[in-house]
This record gives sequence, C-alpha cells and structure tokens, in this order.
Amino acid sequence: MPQIKSAIKRVAIAERNRLRNKAAKSTIRTLMKKFFIQAEAYAAGAEDVNLEQVQASMSAAFSKIDKAAGKGVMHRNTAARRKARLARTLKQAEATAANS
Repeated sequence: MPQIKSAIKRVAIAERNRLRNKAAKSTIRTLMKKFFIQAEAYAAGAEDVNLEQVQASMSAAFSKIDKAAGKGVMHRNTAARRKARLARTLKQAEATAANS
C-alpha cells in the first residue's frame, strides 16, 4: 500500500474510475446484446418487433457508446468499431426482412 498522501489519493481515484468504467462497459454490452436480439427477430420476421424498435435500441446503444468514448471509458476507435458493427447488423437485418 502506498505511504505518500498523493499516492493514496491516486489509488482511491483509480478505484472510483475503475468502477465507473466497469458500469459503463457493462451497460454498453447489455444494450448491444438487446439490439442484436431485436435485429435478429426483425430479420426473422417476428410480428412483435418492428423496424422502429430496432432503430430505437440502436440509437440508445449509439448514445451510450458516444458518451463512454467522450469520457475516456473506451477509445474512440473502439467506439467507432462498435457503432459500425451495429449499423452493419441493422443493414443486414433490413435486407433480410425485405427479401422475405
């Protein structure tokens, strides 16, 4: 354990930030999973899922990802990659739904 006052403070700050980052990343993973489930159901032609719901869940995930990248929870390239993955999945689901 650190003995110097500033080092003790840094340990406390690092722990606080770790918990904040953990919560944000967990929320992002949850929102992404929810989106993928809805997109898959939409592509399969489920009646209870429409395009607006899928887009709303993607928008919620985009918002949380952008906030996390802005606060330094995740790197901006990681945020861009995850957003691109969501957009690509939506595009594929729309194409699949249109063909069936």
